[in-house]
Order: sequence, then C-alpha cells, then structure tokens
Amino acid sequence: MKLSVIILNYNVHYFLELCLKSVIAAIKNLEAEIIVVDNNSEDSSCEMIRENFPDVILIENNENFGFSKGNNIGFARSKGEYVCILNPDTVVPEDIFELLLEFINNQTNVGIVGCKLINGKGDFLPESKRNIPFVKAALKKLIGNSKDYYAGHLDENEIGKVDILVGAFMLMKREVFQEIGGFDEDYFMYGEDIDLSYKVLKAGYDNYYYGSSKVIHFKGESTLRDTLYAKRFYGAMQIFYKKHFKKNILYSFLVGLGIKVVYLFRKMPVVNNKSIERYYLISDKMNQKLEKYLNKQVLLKFNLTEQIPNDTEIIFDANVLAYKEIITLFEETKKNKRVTFKILPKDSKFIIGSDNAIYRGEILRF
Repeated sequence: MKLSVIILNYNVHYFLELCLKSVIAAIKNLEAEIIVVDNNSEDSSCEMIRENFPDVILIENNENFGFSKGNNIGFARSKGEYVCILNPDTVVPEDIFELLLEFINNQTNVGIVGCKLINGKGDFLPESKRNIPFVKAALKKLIGNSKDYYAGHLDENEIGKVDILVGAFMLMKREVFQEIGGFDEDYFMYGEDIDLSYKVLKAGYDNYYYGSSKVIHFKGESTLRDTLYAKRFYGAMQIFYKKHFKKNILYSFLVGLGIKVVYLFRKMPVVNNKSIERYYLISDKMNQKLEKYLNKQVLLKFNLTEQIPNDTEIIFDANVLAYKEIITLFEETKKNKRVTFKILPKDSKFIIGSDNAIYRGEILRF
C-alpha cells in the first residue's frame, strides 16, 4: 500500500462528502486507502459513508476523542508507506498526492510536507507555513504582530524548508510518524500540528512547504469559532510551552499571562449577512433545479475573466470541472471581494461553501 489518507470527522456530513469525492479523484492512479475516523458524530456522516463510499474504511468512535487521539486511531489502522492527515473541510486537486510523493522521493531527510492552503473565499492562509513559535514570536503574535510567527522567508507559491505545518494537510512517511510517537494526546484540539512539526524537527528531519500545490481549507466548518474554541486554542498553546520551553520560567509565565489576557479581551469578527442577489453557474446541467430551489434566475457565465458584479455568488460544478480547476478559479476570482463561492460536488444534490472562518458554512440541498 503506497498511501493512507486519514480523515478525522465530527459532524460535517456534507463537507466530508465533498472532501471524499476530491480525494477519490486524487488517488485514482495510486495504490491507496482512505480511512475516516468519526468522533461520535450526531449527524448522518457515518450513514453517508456506508451508503456512498463502501470502499472507505470507517472507524466509528463511541465518544469524541479529540484531534490527536482520533488521528492516532486512524494511523493504527492504516497500511500505507506514506500517510496524509487531512481535514474533512478540505478540497484537494487531482494531482496533489502524485506531485508530493514524487517530491519526497527526490529529497533526503524529509519529515512532513505541507501545501498552500486557501480558504473558502480564495484567500491564502498564512498558517500554511510557520516558524517555531518561540516565546518572543508568540508574544508579538498575541499583540497583533505576526511577522516572526509566520514563515515569511518563503513566498506563498514557493517550495522550501519551514518549521511548522498545519494539521489540515500533512503528508509524511509512515516511519517518521511512528518514530516520533504520532500526535501527542495531551492535546484535545488545536496545537497538535505545532507539536508534531516541532517533534519532527527535533528528531532531525526537515519539514517542507510545497507552495505550488493548493488545497481549499474552508476552515471553521470542523469547529465553530466560539468561546470554547478560544479556550481550547489558548490552552493548547500553554501545553506546548510547558512541554518544550519549561526551563525558561519567566518566559513561560509571560506567555501564560499573555494567553489569558488575549482570551479575555479578544474580539469576535463581525459577519456581513448582506444577501447575495445573483448566482452564476459554470455549467447548465443543474440550472433549472437551482433556479427552482433558489427562486431566482441562475445566469450562465463561462468566462470568469470578465468583470463580475458585486454581491454575486459563483457556483462551480464539479460534474464538468476538475477539482484542480475549481481551486484555481477560487484563487483567481478572489480579487472581487464581494464575490462568494460554492461547489456543486460531482453526482450530488447539494451545493456547499463557506465565506467565514468563524461560523459553519452554508449548505443548499435541492
């Protein structure tokens, strides 16, 4: 078995369905397996997998074990020479695994390989490549200066060594994951990817950012960005510093204090709920059904290089577009800040997308 793709799911039925369809297209030419670990979802995720994806290995946990333990459970079941940790709220291009596996084979001493992540609006996610969050950089990040926190020595489209990669997409050799003991289960959610990346570095390997391949990470669909999120995130950072920087008592105290202050005085973003008036579809196959559901005209537009009116939603049809094309169009069309996107997955009766990292995305079933 060449590759195992491990996806940890919790209550994101429709995003998971879209993710699985893109992954299946991406492993078409590989000897690979897909493992979904479900952390006791209350929605119909498991039923959907059993009905629509019989070849996917489904592990149903009887409780929510969190990110670290859930992925470790998936790894224990896997057989691949390489493993990819993948979030369920992602969309991958068809060529990503072949490109990255070829890249790993042409390097020496490779630890983890990550890629360029863009969100549901087509914007680059800077956490795709980060530096080690040493105390000075972390303190500056807490007060709004993230220059030293993110890996600025590489352009977002470049390829090169970085310290820390994001858990939404992590590809590595099986033996590397085993050598460092997998994810640290002291972390329930958040901080696990920083810890894993740092352990890989300390073991003597090099982590790489592969910026020429893009993945959509809707970000916010797997977890709601609320008070509980903030508490878990800042708590995870405290665990990291206690584990790796425990010798510096003064800095540990300052970081702990800074985390508490930021948690108390953080501001939640304001969401613009202005209604979208017009919809564009990239094919005409679902045109009539969408018009009936949305109770508005669905306009056809194939040339997205033309000027697009404000407050327009573009619906990309995966029945006629490759996922790689869709991902590229997300990024290329983002220049119009008042344009939003959704995807119609192949052979599906719903469209889905997310324009905000704080709240769950929108699903339109028809």
